[in-house]
Amino acid sequence: MLDRMLYYGLHPTLILVVVGTWYFNRDWGDAYLLMLLGVQLTLGVLEYLRPARPHWRQSAGEKFRNVCIWAVSSACAVFFGTWYAQNLAAPLTDLRIALHMDIWPHDWPILVQLVMVFLLSEFIWYWMHRAEHRWRWMWRVTGHGAHHSFKRLEAINFGANHPFEMLFIVLPTALVELFFGVGIAAAGVAMLTLVQVGVAHANIKMNSKVIGWVLTTNDYHVRHHSAVLEESNTNYGCSIILWDRVFGTFADSYVVEAGTGLTEPTTWRKFLMPFKEPEDSAVAPGR
Repeated sequence: MLDRMLYYGLHPTLILVVVGTWYFNRDWGDAYLLMLLGVQLTLGVLEYLRPARPHWRQSAGEKFRNVCIWAVSSACAVFFGTWYAQNLAAPLTDLRIALHMDIWPHDWPILVQLVMVFLLSEFIWYWMHRAEHRWRWMWRVTGHGAHHSFKRLEAINFGANHPFEMLFIVLPTALVELFFGVGIAAAGVAMLTLVQVGVAHANIKMNSKVIGWVLTTNDYHVRHHSAVLEESNTNYGCSIILWDRVFGTFADSYVVEAGTGLTEPTTWRKFLMPFKEPEDSAVAPGR
């Protein structure tokens, strides 16, 4: 009974709790951090108690290393986000006014605006992510291979990105906010995204057949982390799978093995991946 409840109810419940918390507490400055911790603790406990793939259960040491990588990457994300705000806000505002594009519907219901920003920012990220897998130089510049190099995935892997990549990860939502002036809806999207990326990497059995028509589920995203090139080059939407369905890159199949190759690089080698690709890399563009 509990497994069935988790299978069908965990994903939508997390979305409702986090978005609802944001909706009723939009001025709560600590909401993002507390929701992040809540989502990760919930998923982490369930991964330990009821893992979809028991052989992917991470040791305490692995989790600690991934938390450290996440901390470094998050610091970079804050830096890049602040830099975008300081350097792009004024010119993009001037451009928006000059082009008479100050048209964001601020009077519409805030939840409608939330969905609009979510779809738009994920549309931008879809094409950026697809470019990382299409062009070798983009793969190397962003260090995207580091995120793909893990052989065992759990929810904490959502933030295990190379610091270089954070320059690009924060860009879609920043552009939507800075160009359209969407306001508070951007914060709501950040909250919704933290649920989606956590779930997408979680090692828990969850339903994909209904919610997965629009949102990315872990079954779909694990396929993107496959060590097989043809499987990895699908399902680019980290939070929304809809754009993959629209542009023909959606696929659904069981993945046997994740990672970039037969072995997983050390943490130090992960940080060096923009400069030197592992010899056994099988999913990097042009290999």
